[in-house]
Amino acid sequence: MPKKIKSIDGFVGDPRRRKLMTQRQAEKIARKGGGLVSIRPKKTSKQAAEDFLRPVGSLKFDVDENDMEEELKMEKKRVKKAKKHGSKKKKVIIILTAILLLLGGAGVVAYLWANGIISKVTDGNAGLFDFIAAKDVELKKGENGRTNILAFGTSGYDMSGSEGDGTHDGAQLTDSIMVISLDQETKDVAMVSLPRDLYVKKTCTATAKVNEVYWCANMKGNDEAAGAKALEDKVSEILGVDFQYYVHLDWAALVDVVDALGGITVTLDETIKDTWTQTFITAGEPVTLDGEGALGLARARHGTTGGDFTRGTSQQKILISLRDRFIEKGLSLTDAMGLLNTVGDNVRMNFNADEIKTLVNMVEDFSEESIRQVPLTNVGDEHKNYVTTANINGISYVVPSLGVGNYTDIQKYIAKSFSSDAAAREEAKIMVLNGTGVAGKAAEEQKSLESAGFNVTKIGDAPEGKYKENYYIYDISGEKPATKASLEKRYDTEAKAADELPAGIKATGYDFVIVLGKKEEA
Repeated sequence: MPKKIKSIDGFVGDPRRRKLMTQRQAEKIARKGGGLVSIRPKKTSKQAAEDFLRPVGSLKFDVDENDMEEELKMEKKRVKKAKKHGSKKKKVIIILTAILLLLGGAGVVAYLWANGIISKVTDGNAGLFDFIAAKDVELKKGENGRTNILAFGTSGYDMSGSEGDGTHDGAQLTDSIMVISLDQETKDVAMVSLPRDLYVKKTCTATAKVNEVYWCANMKGNDEAAGAKALEDKVSEILGVDFQYYVHLDWAALVDVVDALGGITVTLDETIKDTWTQTFITAGEPVTLDGEGALGLARARHGTTGGDFTRGTSQQKILISLRDRFIEKGLSLTDAMGLLNTVGDNVRMNFNADEIKTLVNMVEDFSEESIRQVPLTNVGDEHKNYVTTANINGISYVVPSLGVGNYTDIQKYIAKSFSSDAAAREEAKIMVLNGTGVAGKAAEEQKSLESAGFNVTKIGDAPEGKYKENYYIYDISGEKPATKASLEKRYDTEAKAADELPAGIKATGYDFVIVLGKKEEA
């Protein structure tokens, strides 16, 4: 059974910022409670789930009549100007309008409630009519055929940054920055997190860290789109990807969603002992977290090996666990509407109604095997680091391993990692040997393979012998299944095992050997 970490009601939280309790007191209470300390009064998971699934009719509304009339006028104008979505949507609008008229004031208020949620979450890009008539659509895509989403988080239990005892400096810094890249056709998903201390040029402060970019473009908090666009541009400059969408969340969004789903279960690759967030989790042991527990894990970077990199990995694991829980609960599109209500004040995005529906319906299509976490450090067998730490003018930063502002290696790595071609991602090392007796055949095949995205690291002549088939494939490492399948399809032949390799061929350090055969007649 997974170990469950409990929360303790009260106003404690980050001991560095709270004056209501000392570090020692916080640790003592956390030990007694078995885990994290909550920093705001919260509902139980059961209560949160009930609120999440509660039908509109059971809610109490408190709407000013003047505001209601004005919103209705604005919505009528918006619908009138909107593009036509076909006869089905027209029928839905007519039916919904009739229902609102029959229900009178209560129906109008219910409409305003639901319309307000959707409009708020989508930053004005959609309303209730759009959501009801939504249909599955093709998501926007970049040049490589993938959809890239910038997900970033700011601190606090509301968009102004309140943490339980006021709003603190730095509340609008994006200390969580994640890129989610997906292929709608192949259902492949890749995630990479950027460290908040990454040094970048041209921010509005002398500190010049990537987590300032959003705030620099949205200091007054009234231009979400400008802040998101500025961060998109900067992350695009670093990773070399273009963005089609963004999602902005605060602490409450994570807490409320996890609680609404009845908690999540995660298994970490690294033990975390973070006294700042009171997060203590052992690697390899499944642990069940409620909303505050998930928040603590999402923020934990002390008492870890990787610091900010560990935190990014943990956030990705939380996202995967949320997907698993969503499927397990069997939530419908109606339930998703309730979830939007739960997090409506704490999420901003630029998806329209059709795109939201498409994403909801796609959740089950993404298998655990198809979701990949892309690290920037300790990568592959060579344990390569694409970023490193540095001290610049007495300030600690993360910088590219090639030097400040040099993102060349990072962009090449991300391009490969975000490829929908699994064989290209494996980067198998291939040796091509010419057994035809005709000079230049190995070089020709190398050029052909490389143009198809394969990695040919050596060419040469095969040992003398009879090679009666056109092509022979030898799987040396046995660890690159996608490349094996791709080569077998390309050459229309089955790969042979390493122990069948012809004598005289030294294949150490290669994943595949391809021998070209069948000597051509003059």
